[in-house]
Amino acid sequence: MPLKAKPQNLSSTEKALKILLAFSPHNNEMGTLEISKKLGIHKSTVSRLLHLLTANDFLYQNPVSKKYMLGRAIAEMGNVVIKSLNTAIVGIAQPHLNELSNLVGESVALEVLSGTTVLLSGHVEGKSHIRFSFQPGEQVPINVAAGAKAILAYCEEPFVDLCIKKKFHRFTANTIVSKKRFKQVLEEVKMTGIAHDNGERYEDSHAIGTPIFNHEGTPVAAVVVAGPAFRMTPKFQAELIAPLKKTAAEISRRLFY
Repeated sequence: MPLKAKPQNLSSTEKALKILLAFSPHNNEMGTLEISKKLGIHKSTVSRLLHLLTANDFLYQNPVSKKYMLGRAIAEMGNVVIKSLNTAIVGIAQPHLNELSNLVGESVALEVLSGTTVLLSGHVEGKSHIRFSFQPGEQVPINVAAGAKAILAYCEEPFVDLCIKKKFHRFTANTIVSKKRFKQVLEEVKMTGIAHDNGERYEDSHAIGTPIFNHEGTPVAAVVVAGPAFRMTPKFQAELIAPLKKTAAEISRRLFY
């Protein structure tokens, strides 16, 4: 995030941060004078801070061009952040799941992609009569789960093929067991950003889901609202789309999407 104060009013720490931010988003090599002109900071100050940042591995100086780029310490810090996001997605999502459930009055779940499977990793029980209790860690059948469809709709086809290698099990008359039809459904989901489970696993329950993306734009999870079929009418599901997408977008932002 750009620092707001004018260069002449910045402390040395703020100027150092401004220098590091100047390499975003492409990390192109820059020399002392180039950075000085770009940031409006005196050349001697830039030179001093460049040496300090290089000495601590926040920057790397090319021995041939003498120009600078982001260094090892920044890469290591970035890896720490990404790893923490991957393991903390449930904690990151939970407040948003709570808010959505309170808003719509139905049960809300977080389905997370794990390898080639999708797991129920978080949930909030709805406050309405007849609630759905999810089992954290439960593997969901990809061909019926709204969240799984929402995630796979944005994945590359070879990965999708890997995920659906096993035979689809039929749960109800509405279950999709044809892999050709399943792929057609994924194309439809990709067009709208919304996936459905209309009695495909349990005849008397419906669900609607939308994907969550990480910093690379990769679908890693989905937010799902589920409830009894008599409440999850087409009209009600249409009303759920906006708050559902808003919740997924908020969680995606927390993952730096």
